[in-house]
Amino acid sequence: MKLLNQFHKKPVNSKKEIPIAEILSPLTTKQLVDKNDQDEFYIRMLEQQGIVLNERQLEAVRQTEGPVLTLAGAGSGKTSVLTARVGYLINVKRIDPENILVLTFTRKAAEEMKERIAKLPGLSKNTIRNLVAGTFHSVFLQILKSQGYDHKILSNEKHKEVIIKRILKDMGLKDDYDPETILSLISFSKNQLLTVDDLPEQTPIEREFKEIFRRYEQWKNEEHYMDFDDMLVYTYHLLNENERLLERLQERFRYIEVDEFQDTNIAQYKVLQMLAEKHKNLFVVGDDDQSIYAFRGANSDIILNFPKDYPNTYIVTLDVNYRSNPSIVGLGNEIIKYNKKRHVKTLRCYTGSNEYFTPFYMRPKDTVDEAQLIVENMKSDVQHGTRKWRDFVVLYRTHAVSRAIVEQLVLKNIPFVVYGDKKPFYEHPIVKPVLDYIRLSTNPNDLNALKSILPTMYLNRDKAIDYITTEMVFNPLDDSKTLLHYLLRMPGLHPSQKELITERIHLLNDIKKMSPADAIREIRQGKGQYEKYLEIDQRRSFTLQKEFAREMLDELSASASYHNTHASYLNLIDKILKRHEEMEELKKNPYADVVSLMTIHNAKGLEFPCVYLIGASDYILPHAVALQEAEDMATTQQTVDKSEDKLNRAVEEERRLMYVAVTRAKEELYVSSPKRFRNRDLEISRFLLDVFR
Repeated sequence: MKLLNQFHKKPVNSKKEIPIAEILSPLTTKQLVDKNDQDEFYIRMLEQQGIVLNERQLEAVRQTEGPVLTLAGAGSGKTSVLTARVGYLINVKRIDPENILVLTFTRKAAEEMKERIAKLPGLSKNTIRNLVAGTFHSVFLQILKSQGYDHKILSNEKHKEVIIKRILKDMGLKDDYDPETILSLISFSKNQLLTVDDLPEQTPIEREFKEIFRRYEQWKNEEHYMDFDDMLVYTYHLLNENERLLERLQERFRYIEVDEFQDTNIAQYKVLQMLAEKHKNLFVVGDDDQSIYAFRGANSDIILNFPKDYPNTYIVTLDVNYRSNPSIVGLGNEIIKYNKKRHVKTLRCYTGSNEYFTPFYMRPKDTVDEAQLIVENMKSDVQHGTRKWRDFVVLYRTHAVSRAIVEQLVLKNIPFVVYGDKKPFYEHPIVKPVLDYIRLSTNPNDLNALKSILPTMYLNRDKAIDYITTEMVFNPLDDSKTLLHYLLRMPGLHPSQKELITERIHLLNDIKKMSPADAIREIRQGKGQYEKYLEIDQRRSFTLQKEFAREMLDELSASASYHNTHASYLNLIDKILKRHEEMEELKKNPYADVVSLMTIHNAKGLEFPCVYLIGASDYILPHAVALQEAEDMATTQQTVDKSEDKLNRAVEEERRLMYVAVTRAKEELYVSSPKRFRNRDLEISRFLLDVFR
């Protein structure tokens, strides 16, 4: 039973109807291949296994020589094409399996590819044991090992963070940088084939980052480790320096296939070009409209410029979507056509049922209203037996946007799992110190909470905690004093630090009597001066955009506005944190009947019967940080044209995110555009308005 009065057929008052994607029954190999074709025997064997290719898919499989760019639209069956083509090379073209290389981006995709190839007609695991199919990293690692590289692999993220923490501690910067962010910046640099020496050092912060990077590399060299990014960089340099090895690999890998080509970074592409240089039988499959990983180093220009790099490129477009209903495909087409830097394509839809849901649009008054509407609609579907919890996914631009829906799911006791978020919102390094001020106001002897806020008083966390724990044993204070009072007598304090500690003691007394929302306001902008602390912390600004920090804090303020007491607010937060621990267990069961929550970035490559896209409003999607960053970068450019290009690139990547979100839906799609968000009035996302104007 839909809450029909809340859901609409259009996001705005518009007479324009979104085109329904063309529905067709494309010709298949059953009609396209006859007994006179030399490959008829193989095609018929594929059909017996249920692999029936349409005309474009067959074209991609048959085009075996030279560079081939296969533009695979969302849900167009690219994996079937990739695997069928491997079998075609072996069965029809009589290519030795050891002359074929298949590259993917994830281990899961590589394993799935191997399994599907082994099941192809005329093949077996024994037949293809010499075929190399794996991720870029695993294949490059094998190349390195063949040349005597015997490094230990630094694959555990926690292990890497421990190393960075140790480096930061040695440099006296333990409380100043987030190790996870530092590692992301290092990874991004390596994926661009940039060394430590290539990085700028104009500011003290840039010099600090270079030193952290240098020490990280030095530690790995001394301990004989390599990380995943090193596998790409080392292979690139090895092949540049070892001409005989490169020639051997070129001779072996005469046919190369690459999946998800739009996600390729510069390091991967450079190695790929070297391997394919001799025979140029390079078959790449991807969708430039789904290139959304620029922040990881992926470069959409690589797939866009492929025909320029290889002028005789044969281009095939897989334009039949087998995943979604015609109205969803039609909406996706209309959204993405406004991007200018793309290979033009319009998806059509495979004939399905004549009955289907057109997309629903919501315009809730705020994110809490949005969350309540969505959760009630899900409950209604489950109670009426039309859906299971696992049919639903909630997609959003950033994890902070999901805060309200997570709380509703917890309050309604609905099972859910959040994917891709290492830390819950309330544990985020920006958010946690503010909450810990509130925790300290209710329990002044909470040592863990005190530990969190020490950097905001410019105190070394380890030294302060060691001093307090020692004093608690040998020089206890009377009951009228709190843990903060210990710090006032800590030796070596600067007068300004003593003044800050005294101010914080008064702050805790004040906020104890306030509502949670007022307390957070006082911590952020009043006596707590937390935002001022963040603003003057140049190290934090180097690794985290100011707009992003403000976004997190605004979301925290919004979360507190529904509580009158600190006790009720902290109880809900603790309940949510406990649920996150339980979710870690649920994640291990792929068949768990739970609602999925994830960012759009995490959702790429997945599909769900019913998708809820939340936060489809300007400032959220497109995101303010992306737009601001583009504008900031543009101010450093010398010409208006370059400035506009920076902004256009940012907007187009954000539009691709909207497109990816929409095309995850198989049967139902709900798009929600809240009117108000963190005390700001928002317009419906420009990406929707463009479509309906």
